[in-house]
Amino acid sequence: GSADIPQLVELRLVYLEEDRGPLDLSQRSVFSERLITYFQEHLNKSLFAYSVKEPTLGQIVSIVLLQVGVASITAYSFTRWRGKFRSFLFFFYVILMLMPYQVTLVPNYLVSDWLHLLNTRWAIFLPGAFAPFSVFLLTKFMRRIPMAVIESAKIDGANEWHIFWNICLPQCRSALYSIAILVFIDNWNMVEQPLILLNDVEKQPLSMFLSSINAGEIGIAFAAAVIYMIPGLLLFL
Repeated sequence: GSADIPQLVELRLVYLEEDRGPLDLSQRSVFSERLITYFQEHLNKSLFAYSVKEPTLGQIVSIVLLQVGVASITAYSFTRWRGKFRSFLFFFYVILMLMPYQVTLVPNYLVSDWLHLLNTRWAIFLPGAFAPFSVFLLTKFMRRIPMAVIESAKIDGANEWHIFWNICLPQCRSALYSIAILVFIDNWNMVEQPLILLNDVEKQPLSMFLSSINAGEIGIAFAAAVIYMIPGLLLFL
């Protein structure tokens, strides 16, 4: 923070004196003023200050939780439902999954405008919560659960909710972890959605902020990029 800037300046001065010899008082003063100004103008506008001002991590975690929850219930419905329209609806999900987001961006914009959700976080939450990829992956995984296990639970008196919560979800734990990681990485790096759906810079995620860093400030750009990768890397540990 700003309180650590004088210590950083003194540390830098020590290294300069070791490389170039002792600095006189005027040189130390000029150098200290310029370095403190640099930190105040650039560091305070960097990824740290922006991340505190804009809870990007909370937004992405909310999207992950919404998508995993919706996908789990929908996948269980596709697994247990034996209606004649099941195959058609599942094929519709597959078609949506194969479409790139740029194709569905215009319909998302029109729907968000019709619902008066433009420039709000719901314009990002709702498309993220109903993404078809998670439904497709979980449906394929749940269909591998032996029907004998589900039938045994029904004989023991378990209802559909108990079967879903106590049998299907525990056996799909690895798939749920994989989906959470993939959804987090996908939304952590999103650019097109906030660029089109969010006009207010204060509501845009950190992925938009990285593109606005001055190309001439290579040190800040690399530091911000490294720190930006930390949440994604921690998910794989």
